[in-house]
Amino acid sequence: MCSLQSLCCGLPLRPLPENRGRRAGVPHAPVRTPGLSPAEEQLALKNALRYFPPDIQEVLAPEFAQELRLYGHIYMYRFCPDLEMRAYPVERYPCRTKAAAAIMLMIMNNLDPAVAQFPQELVTYGGNGQVFSNWAQFWLTMSYLAQMTEEQTLVMYSGHPLGLFPSSPEAPRLVITNGMVIPNYSSRTEYDKLFAVGVTMYGQMTAGSYCYIGPQGIVHGTVLTVLNAGRRYLGLQDLAGKVFVTSGLGGMSGAQAKAAVIVGCIGVIAEVDGTALMKRHRQGWLMEVTDSLDRCIERLREARKRKEVLSLGYHGNVVDLWERLVHELDTTGELLVDLGSDQTSCHNPFNGGYYPVQLGFAEAQSLMASDPTAFKGLVQESLRRHVSAINRLAQEHFFFWDYGNAFLLEAQRAGAAVGKPGSNRTEFRYPSYVQHIMGDIFSQGFGPFRWVCTSGDPQDLAITDQLATSALEEIVAAGVTQAVKLQYVDNIRWIREAAKHQLVVGSQARILYSDQKGRVAIAVAFNQAIARGELKAPVVLSRDHHDVSGTDSPFRETSNIYDGSAFCADMAVQNFVGDAFRGATWIALHNGGGVGWGEVINGGFGLVLDGTEDAERKARRVLSWDVANGVARRCWSGSLTAYEVICQTMREDSGMVVTLPHAVADEPVLQALRP
Repeated sequence: MCSLQSLCCGLPLRPLPENRGRRAGVPHAPVRTPGLSPAEEQLALKNALRYFPPDIQEVLAPEFAQELRLYGHIYMYRFCPDLEMRAYPVERYPCRTKAAAAIMLMIMNNLDPAVAQFPQELVTYGGNGQVFSNWAQFWLTMSYLAQMTEEQTLVMYSGHPLGLFPSSPEAPRLVITNGMVIPNYSSRTEYDKLFAVGVTMYGQMTAGSYCYIGPQGIVHGTVLTVLNAGRRYLGLQDLAGKVFVTSGLGGMSGAQAKAAVIVGCIGVIAEVDGTALMKRHRQGWLMEVTDSLDRCIERLREARKRKEVLSLGYHGNVVDLWERLVHELDTTGELLVDLGSDQTSCHNPFNGGYYPVQLGFAEAQSLMASDPTAFKGLVQESLRRHVSAINRLAQEHFFFWDYGNAFLLEAQRAGAAVGKPGSNRTEFRYPSYVQHIMGDIFSQGFGPFRWVCTSGDPQDLAITDQLATSALEEIVAAGVTQAVKLQYVDNIRWIREAAKHQLVVGSQARILYSDQKGRVAIAVAFNQAIARGELKAPVVLSRDHHDVSGTDSPFRETSNIYDGSAFCADMAVQNFVGDAFRGATWIALHNGGGVGWGEVINGGFGLVLDGTEDAERKARRVLSWDVANGVARRCWSGSLTAYEVICQTMREDSGMVVTLPHAVADEPVLQALRP
């Protein structure tokens, strides 16, 4: 059994660790089929072996070649550490800087088997959201972090640690880029090959930036989404007795069951992978499970009649569930569902992100590896059936939204009836949840703000909950607009309830949605509590890249940008760069995340609060820019109604002065363009 100390000493080479291969009893990533040529296979093997001295290459070459042939990628299973992978208290990491120790903690949390989807393949969530491309990169990165001083910056190229470079205390300690492939070559086919060859990586959003906090983050986002969907579509504040049907109980989607319980509705979630379903049931996030459609419908009816709060997992394909709901409607006249969505990993539909209804789980995995073309055809047929069932239900008082997982985009590519006459390229028959539900929230500056107590002590987390609640309550008491007040009230309610719902998986972390004023106030309160000794260790601030200014994604985060700039990625890049010189501890820029490779650019950051005045100055600068960048962009694009009010408020708080657009009437434009 290795130790944290040995993790920081570089690759274990003499002697080599035992090669135990893939471990039994652990979920594993689907076999990849990159279709490499013989020359590309040679290149993949050379790229993997370059981390090792020549005398060891002879031993490793055959097993790496076997991994490539068996699994479609070289993961280097021999070097998967024989250590309990989790977020250890920060003082246990042998580092020269607090920042490096905090980054180590965050990396190990992303690979914790309780957190990660496929821990041995270094996948945190989404089926292909990698922390690293292989285990050699993990060992080298930990070694570099242990050596790092305040005068150095570690540079990461798609999982590959380029090295430590001279820097300054004001600069980020870590700069990460993932998947930054030239746009014309940013296709799925190219990605599969480039990843297999070992030169690029899909970092998702918070996997490859080391900022994932387990499914709690998406629980909160789903709570807000379902709550606001009820307000918008059903005109209800209370969702008792209302039914929300969806699919997915994996890394991110596993949050849906817990969210349904928190908002007080009936959640029915289909999942084809029994391991993922039972994991959520064991965690207490899923109240009941069944593999019988008859029992599923019977239980749903009971819960509706009694207005029970229920999360019910159906072990089967969601297409069967949707088609059964159509059958019930057509034969009994009873509509059993009110709200619906989908959280399969549809950004990765042909490599394990979406399973076709025509095949069982194991049979589908086998076909995926043996005949990818046939598998793709079945997936697309399944998507057409999926949409057909939803379309029938939507003729009644049922409301469906796209959850930003590329479901409607892939359905459209499969030929499903999701088109919207006269719409632009980012609109479908059903709205993205950003367009209808969360877009105005982002435009007001509210987004997923997170923190991790690096002490690992639940008591520290409880103290931060109290500090955050007090900070938000003080802002509300000082006076805010009604729309802003609603968001604060929702999040104060969330933070008060969070501890009751056992949301911590992995690190002692919390999330809430806040605007710039709230984020700065919370950060300052935390930093001062560390300085006073009330909190035992530093706190790491971060956010989901799915935020106000972190992501340019025309089918999700920026789908409500109506000035024609939805396909432009200036905002995410400026966010990444701006956070760097304002004091972020680390920064990340990714191609891909949520909706898929080549469909999005997103940026994120991590910031370590250590109780110093310097940390407070950095927090004020970083958090102000991190929100203001996105609010200003959304104001200019016309996606925010009362943008002058928001910008004026932010100007008073942070000195922001922006170029505001003038209103443009349609008639002069139309008249000028008449022949």
